[in-house]
Amino acid sequence: MSSFRLTQITDTHLGARFPEFVENFHRVSQHIDDNRPDLIINSGDVAFDGPDHPDDLDFARALHDVLPVDCRYLPGNHDIGDNPTLIGMQPTQRVSEANRQNFITVFGEDRWQFDAAGWCFIGLNSLVMNTSLACEAEQREWLAEQLSAAQGKPVALFIHKPLYKDAPDDAETAATSFRYVPMPARSDLVHMFDGVNLQLVACGHVHQRRDTTFRNVRHIWAPSSSFVIRSNAKQELIGVKEVGLVEYVFQPDGFEVRHVRAAGQINIDLFSVLEPSTAA
Repeated sequence: MSSFRLTQITDTHLGARFPEFVENFHRVSQHIDDNRPDLIINSGDVAFDGPDHPDDLDFARALHDVLPVDCRYLPGNHDIGDNPTLIGMQPTQRVSEANRQNFITVFGEDRWQFDAAGWCFIGLNSLVMNTSLACEAEQREWLAEQLSAAQGKPVALFIHKPLYKDAPDDAETAATSFRYVPMPARSDLVHMFDGVNLQLVACGHVHQRRDTTFRNVRHIWAPSSSFVIRSNAKQELIGVKEVGLVEYVFQPDGFEVRHVRAAGQINIDLFSVLEPSTAA
């Protein structure tokens, strides 16, 4: 295959209780049906609340099963719980092996690797990082094997949380520790890619569209398909607060990125759904 067309969606936050988010997903589904890429990747927060409402996982899977193109999945914090961090408030829903297994039962995997168009594609479960769960060490060992087998191929990494905001040594603060791959797992992950032909890191989680490059690695933050957090007081402005998706075309000598908003997608504010009387 000389070229490979991939569409990234993320933060779909699907649950039967939230028809507004489901409607935005239907708009994305129609866009995918119209364009028919080779593969879809959902980079996490597939469901609205997998830890406390496991039926959200089943509901989300049923909607994805209608898509006309194969889809691969990664878990987000709303699917299996969140990372513990060195500083800041600890998550009320901490990631657990039971939640991870629930996700795998529904979606089949929580990490993956495949080759296409001369590229090595790797998807990691960023939520088990920093947990000391057995699966964290297992994933690290598996990743080392995949990177060794890549043998100089360009590598595209897909994860739920961004590695960092601007640089690997960004200070971890109490206000933002939940937003990025936490320390010290972040440093370890970055060092694992030393000497690897890493060209792309694609993520979600922040519900903002962002496209930056650091030391020849392009970092794409895909926007949520479901909602935004409009108030800058509730979430700092880092990129562009809009719903949408990202389309890629990979070829052996490079890749192209197209930032897209599906026809009919609406910039729903989260707090207009959860707290209508207080939404700004």
